[in-house]
Amino acid sequence: MRSIFVVVLLGCFQQSVYSQASGDSTENAAKAKANTGEKKITIAEKGDAVAKKEFNHSKYYPPSQIPDRIALTLSGDPATSISVVWRSSKLQAEPRVEYAVATSGTEFVNATSTTIATTEKLDFRIVDSYYHTATLSGLLPNTQYLYRVGDGSKFSEWSEFKTAKANDESFSFVYFGDAQNAIKASWSRVVRRGLRDLPNASFFLHAGDLINSSNSDTEWGEWFYAAGWINRSIPIVAIPGNHEYGKGGLSRHWKPGFEFPKNGPEGMQDSVYYFDYQGARFIALDTNREIEKQAKWLDVVLENNKSNWTILTGHHPFYSPAKKRNNPKLRELFEPVFKKHRIDLCLQGHDHSYSRTFQTELKKDIDASIAAKHVNNGTVFAVSVSGPKMYTVDKKTVMQRVAEGTQLYQLITVEKNKISYKALTATGELYDAFELNREGENVTIVDQTPSTPERRFNNINFGK
Repeated sequence: MRSIFVVVLLGCFQQSVYSQASGDSTENAAKAKANTGEKKITIAEKGDAVAKKEFNHSKYYPPSQIPDRIALTLSGDPATSISVVWRSSKLQAEPRVEYAVATSGTEFVNATSTTIATTEKLDFRIVDSYYHTATLSGLLPNTQYLYRVGDGSKFSEWSEFKTAKANDESFSFVYFGDAQNAIKASWSRVVRRGLRDLPNASFFLHAGDLINSSNSDTEWGEWFYAAGWINRSIPIVAIPGNHEYGKGGLSRHWKPGFEFPKNGPEGMQDSVYYFDYQGARFIALDTNREIEKQAKWLDVVLENNKSNWTILTGHHPFYSPAKKRNNPKLRELFEPVFKKHRIDLCLQGHDHSYSRTFQTELKKDIDASIAAKHVNNGTVFAVSVSGPKMYTVDKKTVMQRVAEGTQLYQLITVEKNKISYKALTATGELYDAFELNREGENVTIVDQTPSTPERRFNNINFGK
């Protein structure tokens, strides 16, 4: 029986016990702007009963004719294809991607290929944006490429990416819990440190709640600003958290801003998907809605899975470390799938704290999971947070390591018979670590927790 490595990133709303002032929502920012002295300008709205509106231009990231919000995503076979998404302010006749195998000099410009993009308009009332998507196919495995996007006259710079290998060789990626608040001010350093520690990462995986207000162009602008050119060279793997949803459903930024595989359940192809990467199967769940449908879909997807490991990503934790939180329905619906297919690792978000369990079995009844917390071939469940918003932890007996008030990021390396996991703080300090080792069909955990004490609110000096 094969092993399955699952990353689950999960989401719901809860009152924060600690957040920086700059991490508050745009609503709080609006309350404070009368005292900021920032220049305000009046702009005519489109498609609104209100004719005019005061708009704080300093907090806005307007599009221009120069491409921005350029991002790579994986929508097909990562060894032979890659998708590129970008934004512009004008409708372009032939938005395109020009690309070529990278060379040490500029001779690559004489051997470029071109793929014409599709375009989707996004109307923000204040200004229109146009999002362009192109998928490059027929690429060579394990090959470095250069590409640029534009309209034939106005282009971005040349950026790099590298295709996956066509075999089961080892690879690494960086996993982030919720960014959500104070994205530019406080999340920038975390995502950039992830690149510093793992510059050759195969992709960056985001566990939902990338932003706080689903349709806030300012917050999406901060998210793309924080990662900057990283998104242009390292593909994004992401799933929506509860904050990617608003009154109108999934954020209007999601579909035009990211191009993921369209192989999810009917009606959920924009937020539920899977792909294979060098011997590992990654599965992305949208745990905000239609959970039962996804559990049935997951069972089918894993039925003929021949990967060494499988990685599943959602947003709401199966075992919540946050105080007064619990997700028994989630455990109940997925328990049969976990039991049938043997899932090794779940990486989750949503609870604005950190926790990592022993190797255990997924059970609706938490006490039953505690009783089975040292089961070989069980699952390790992790929850993490990369932004500054924090909740109080209620440490369950099934949890090996927890943290409060701590921004983290995770470096994960997947080999044919081993998964190495390291959780580091925003300053690069090792906070948690373990390995999953496989011999034949048997998977066991080797705990590598450092001797440093757990970070809790009562031993963290927040100063004044």
